[in-house]
Amino acid sequence: MATSKNDKKPWPTKEAMQQIYDLKLWGGTGIDYYSGAGSHDPKTMEPYVKEVASFLRSLEKPVEICDLGCGDFNIGSQLLPYVSKYIAVDIVPELIERNKEKYTKENLTFQCLDLAKDTLPSGNVAILRQVLQHLSNAEIAQIVPKLKVYDHVILTEHVPKGIFKPNIDIISGQGIRLKKKSGIDLSAAPFYMDFTSKRDLISIETDDYKGVIITSIYS
Repeated sequence: MATSKNDKKPWPTKEAMQQIYDLKLWGGTGIDYYSGAGSHDPKTMEPYVKEVASFLRSLEKPVEICDLGCGDFNIGSQLLPYVSKYIAVDIVPELIERNKEKYTKENLTFQCLDLAKDTLPSGNVAILRQVLQHLSNAEIAQIVPKLKVYDHVILTEHVPKGIFKPNIDIISGQGIRLKKKSGIDLSAAPFYMDFTSKRDLISIETDDYKGVIITSIYS
């Protein structure tokens, strides 16, 4: 009996992310590893770095950051001056090895981890920049409880403008929920993340699917 498309098992997240880089599905022709325009386009990158750096400077003392889904580290490298320690994590081992060779600082370490399956490194602040939007609800549900160990979580998500139905499930991989007119909202079902306060740090409009990239700080 033939297997329908809906019966197919999702590809493991690690392999899916490796394929994205191997096939340049996020662009970057001629570049070894490229995490997409969101990590390189000045219109989205520069305002983000400016606002996050300002927040980090406002804290009483330099903090330890855990960058959960660091990608090619083009953005993370610009935040290094504002922290005492920076732990950059990604699921693709070849990418982590490349980052280790390209970026060497005393306060910087790289780790290859699966955010859903592995224990996350300790620190004061966690950064999740356009990471959860690529993951299934099942994986996000495994990650959310682990975020409680951080004083602050800086979360960036690409969501529809205005009111939308949150957290429509997807298969982990290249795509995100915009095409389903949905986006991640950790305060809504099925996640219901517990936090004391939340404030939006920056919002950047995009042309695709009338979306907006919102960065919020959960404390």
